[in-house]
Amino acid sequence: MPVFISLLIYVVLSCQSASADQVNALIPAVVENDTLHALVQDTSGTTIATRFSPPSGFTRASLSDQSFEAFLRKLPLKPTGSKVIQYDGQFKYRQDVHAAVIDIDVGQRDLQQCADAVMRLRAEYLWSQQAFDDITFQFTNGFPAPYRRWRAGERIRVRGNDVSWGPQGKIDTTYQQFRKYLNMVFAYAGTLSLAKELESRPIEEIQIGDVFIQGGSPGHAVIVVDLARSNTSGEVMVLLAQSYMPAQDIHVLRNQKRVDDWYLINENTRVINTPEWIFSATDLKHF
Repeated sequence: MPVFISLLIYVVLSCQSASADQVNALIPAVVENDTLHALVQDTSGTTIATRFSPPSGFTRASLSDQSFEAFLRKLPLKPTGSKVIQYDGQFKYRQDVHAAVIDIDVGQRDLQQCADAVMRLRAEYLWSQQAFDDITFQFTNGFPAPYRRWRAGERIRVRGNDVSWGPQGKIDTTYQQFRKYLNMVFAYAGTLSLAKELESRPIEEIQIGDVFIQGGSPGHAVIVVDLARSNTSGEVMVLLAQSYMPAQDIHVLRNQKRVDDWYLINENTRVINTPEWIFSATDLKHF
């Protein structure tokens, strides 16, 4: 085995202990048409809606300002060229899979991975709408964890496979406690539990906020953060976002077959080939 390849494998397998400089020196930073990718973006855009223009012949539909779809389309982005950073401050070992980095914290623990990022975005939207009673998720073992109980002062106790609620303090409605609740969810929920909670949707009915998800250990999940419809056919284009392992910035995925990074979806779509995971059309689900 060539020295370069063997060293590359070593660094990838031990990426949590490797420095960002080591990783960046060994992993190609961008795909060949990276310059073209950058040229089709509005580099001054600070949200998904303003950074990414719809492909030619496609138009964004109008959305209610209070909808989950509008919330995702308006997600704030870090400046053009930003790298994806892990929870530990290290760079993600692959910097060629993202088209933009969403400006939302990842936390300081290895918790906010793929399904967790989907739950984070959904929960943040409901929090922004003060729909606190609608924030609820299940642990992998099926234990229900509604935020309203945490908000009322109860806390979740985990002893092996025994999970229960118990009183621990006074009512706390702060955002800080909301984030602590989410960290508990992230620790004990994942793709297996989220896949069971979500409902299937036919690929031809895809909407913003839908999730491609495969439950497993490991599994993976990506969320549709924007959508544009063809002016002449039933085809749509979507933008997808993900987190990954270890926990890292949520990022808009690059489509390495298109310089504009949109993914074409139509009734004939069977496979969605993202940079780090391949989904089937039947993996599409919604909240």
